[in-house]
Amino acid sequence: MKKVYLFSVLILILLLAACSGGKTDEGNSNVEKEDLDNLTDKQFPVVKEPITISMFSASNPNQGDWNDLFIWNEYEKMTNVKVEWEQVPDSTLEEKRNLRLANKDLPDAFYAAGLKNLDLFKYGKQGSFIPLNDLIEKYAPNLQQVLDEYPEVRKAITFPDGNIYALPTIQDPEFLSLLVGARPWYNQEWLDELNMEMPETTEEYYDYLKAVKEDNPGDKNIEAVPYGGRNISELIRWLRGSFGLNAQGHPYIDLDPEKDDLRFIPTSDDYKEMLEYVHKLYDEKLINQNIFTIENDQFLANGANGMYGSTVFYSPDDTFGTKTGLYVGGVPLKGPKGYQFYSKSNAVGRIDGLVITSNAENPAAIVKWQDYFYTEEGSRFQYMGVEGETYEETEDGFEYVDEITNSPDGLTLDEELRKRLAWVGLWPPGIMRQDYFMGSETSEASLEATKKLEPYLSDVSWPSFTYTEDENRILSSAGSDIEKYVQEMRDKFIVGEIPFSKWDDYVKEINAMGLEDYMEVQQNAYDRYSEN
Repeated sequence: MKKVYLFSVLILILLLAACSGGKTDEGNSNVEKEDLDNLTDKQFPVVKEPITISMFSASNPNQGDWNDLFIWNEYEKMTNVKVEWEQVPDSTLEEKRNLRLANKDLPDAFYAAGLKNLDLFKYGKQGSFIPLNDLIEKYAPNLQQVLDEYPEVRKAITFPDGNIYALPTIQDPEFLSLLVGARPWYNQEWLDELNMEMPETTEEYYDYLKAVKEDNPGDKNIEAVPYGGRNISELIRWLRGSFGLNAQGHPYIDLDPEKDDLRFIPTSDDYKEMLEYVHKLYDEKLINQNIFTIENDQFLANGANGMYGSTVFYSPDDTFGTKTGLYVGGVPLKGPKGYQFYSKSNAVGRIDGLVITSNAENPAAIVKWQDYFYTEEGSRFQYMGVEGETYEETEDGFEYVDEITNSPDGLTLDEELRKRLAWVGLWPPGIMRQDYFMGSETSEASLEATKKLEPYLSDVSWPSFTYTEDENRILSSAGSDIEKYVQEMRDKFIVGEIPFSKWDDYVKEINAMGLEDYMEVQQNAYDRYSEN
């Protein structure tokens, strides 16, 4: 009997080994094939003997050829890893990416290729994308340190099955100006001319806008626009904290501040009250009447001409080209119930930064190759380049060389950067740090405005949740219809096309579209996120 038992145990062990596919402790068979002896035990070079990997990436038409780009040529010398880049413009990105996935014609990795959470989970479960948990632990000490220091990042990139399928783009949690995004600005000269203080409540803001419309401060030959925006969403993003909405930054759900339960924001009384306030501003022509159709260039031109009394945007000194100090940053407005906060973005800017496929023969090397960009030095290299070649260190910090900032060919800053660096317009995997990111978020005016907002920033910011396949089916059908309907009705309520007397009909319609199932999905996703 004892021999029979031992024989059964042996058979069971052999069956388990067969079912495991011979995987190593890294959790995928690709690592077993990889020549791990070729990896070095230091940052650089990544491998002892040169290797070549293929990457599929999104690309701007003016990006230049990454197979002969300064930053990648330099990194190849540092790492011993040559990357064969396939650059795909945004216009055909989704089509070509999906075709490659459907045909299993996979590169070694997808790099900033616009993969949605649904795609990551779907193809991860199917085996086209490999799980990275163990690879990160063993070959990405720098990313591992970030995940340990900021647990919310790990929570954001972990899928329902417990796996991590992509190396993310992380916005440094200390880089508040970036996390804040667009923020409120006021024309200080008009405030002075009107003898008014900067508004601190929704009523004071209404009074200021009304005064601008009636008195037309500034150049009397130019019609003053009380609030000028390029879309209504940025104004709403600022105002929602005045009505107790979106404290966690999610567009459709939050925790009800009175009950601490998950709620669907667009059917709440607080949301209705906010829309009524925005409708009042629009109806009295205190908001530019073409806010739903204005082109971005026209918006910027109006700002440059000094037409706006207030706006929600990025640093006007940089974007409008106005004289320094004309616009000053404001604070969140205290609303009718005393709410006064501003929600910031989650530290995970994009979850799909770098995805390794089942075709990759060197997954550990790829993870090690990417890991450098989660360091201080790697962030500087990614966004600034090489000292003496693309940037110099000065008493005031780091600055691009004169050839980039004052192009001898009359090119813009972005155009000169695209000839050398790979980050412009892409949001690549790695970490974005304030000292090296040269966007408008690091202008003196933006940093000063952020200091004013800091006391009002929400403590918690949710990422985009991850969902199971069944949950995604609900979100892709009923969920998509509900969110589209909410957006359409939001604008109709604001412009007055639909009166607020129809509010109850609007709520009933959303319930009939499947809101209960939608909220069950969101509750499950929130519970998983909380427990990660």
